[in-house]
Amino acid sequence: MTELERKRDRAPIPAEWAYAPAPESREVVTLRERYGHFIGGEWVEPKETYVTIEPASEEPLAEVGQATDAEVEQAVAAARAAYENGWSSLAGSERAKYLFRIARILQERSREFAVLESLNGGKPIRESRDVDLPLAAAHFFYYAGWADKLEYAFPNRKPKPLGVAGQIIPWNFPLLMLAWKLAPALAAGNTVVLKPAETTPLSALLFCDVLRQAELPAGVVNIMTGDGRAGAALVKSEVDKVAFTGSTEVGKAIARELAGTGKKLTLELGGKAANVIFDDAALDQAVEGIVNGIYFNQGHVCCAGSRLLVQESVYEDVIAKLKRRLTTLRVGDPLDKNTDVGAINSKAQLEKIQELVQSGEEEGAAIYQPPCRLPEKGYWFVPTVFTDVAQSYRIAQEEIFGPVLSVLTFRTPDEAVEKANNTPYGLSAGVWTEKGSRILSMAQRLRAGVIWANTYNRFDPASPFGGYKESGFGREGGLHGLEPYLDFE
Repeated sequence: MTELERKRDRAPIPAEWAYAPAPESREVVTLRERYGHFIGGEWVEPKETYVTIEPASEEPLAEVGQATDAEVEQAVAAARAAYENGWSSLAGSERAKYLFRIARILQERSREFAVLESLNGGKPIRESRDVDLPLAAAHFFYYAGWADKLEYAFPNRKPKPLGVAGQIIPWNFPLLMLAWKLAPALAAGNTVVLKPAETTPLSALLFCDVLRQAELPAGVVNIMTGDGRAGAALVKSEVDKVAFTGSTEVGKAIARELAGTGKKLTLELGGKAANVIFDDAALDQAVEGIVNGIYFNQGHVCCAGSRLLVQESVYEDVIAKLKRRLTTLRVGDPLDKNTDVGAINSKAQLEKIQELVQSGEEEGAAIYQPPCRLPEKGYWFVPTVFTDVAQSYRIAQEEIFGPVLSVLTFRTPDEAVEKANNTPYGLSAGVWTEKGSRILSMAQRLRAGVIWANTYNRFDPASPFGGYKESGFGREGGLHGLEPYLDFE
């Protein structure tokens, strides 16, 4: 044996591969101790406040305002004044300039916003940095392009803005949902009063500084914070249009409140999406799609693929590959660039997830959770898979909004369609197969607003998003997303 071969024999072999911590710096974000409401281009001191926290540590981040009815009325009045005093009559090309500025500033400050999204929301920094921020900027760029082309977007119709839009956004994608709502409303010539979610207000409050940098006229965008009481007051106020993204229960209440008022309404509500795996699918690719579909953003996604339908002939292979993949998911600090699954957004949401998972075990489903050491402080839940699930189980019918997957089987495409459509929701679905004809056939028969083929959770500003049945009505994104913010002569 040569000397070189002897040295190779003695080379150490790692016992295991482990990722070293790679935390993003919190210093890139500067937070105030106290925030008011952003009304008429100025900060207004709130009469009531509450504390927003970091879900990964339960530590307080800032004190923010709890909007009262009077403060909501003040914000709507500011928006109305801005609408009547120049914004609605401003040339589309001039409105586009403001949207382009906002998009560019978001790109320039993307690291700052990404860290804040992860701090206040609990999502992994990789997702905030690589998904939320690029998409938020892209939506402003996209609708800036439409602002001076509305007559071409809707030929033979005379589009005009509605007036003041009241917008209520959820806590799972604070900045992205803000962009989804604000960009088309401003491009169409409306002014806005926006209320972010109670648990994740800080991204919207930091966005007020972007509005200042972009020199957007005062009152065009007004942002007030608070819980459901503030949202209810906004819905009842003198706005011309309400856009809501959130739970189905609240969406129904808003629809009842606005019935007969003449106000325009769009609702993007819950979902219980089916991810359908056929026996000819590329299984390794499909498993990555399954993981992305349900464990992305801790399952805090309205279009999450929370029901997995697997053709019986490949069921065992898919489950074995899925369980192996789950053992590689890293749960922990949202600011660590290696983290795959971050913190649950709030204690209330964690308790809801725990209650539904317990019901799944009690009803007879088999639970699998990979070995996982959770942090001692904060709100955390282990990525979970349920097998032996019946369609009647609560975990197969109710939206869990957490990292919990329910697996069912099917034999034929007809059975897959019947099971996939057996839900009160109709927001999204996924189909995995190598046959293009099967993709088209399934897409035609699945009652869902968005259907992905051999991928999942892919979004683009030019593509409309929305659902059927109890998943709401109206579309956001694309040309379809402009129409709810316009009136036509």
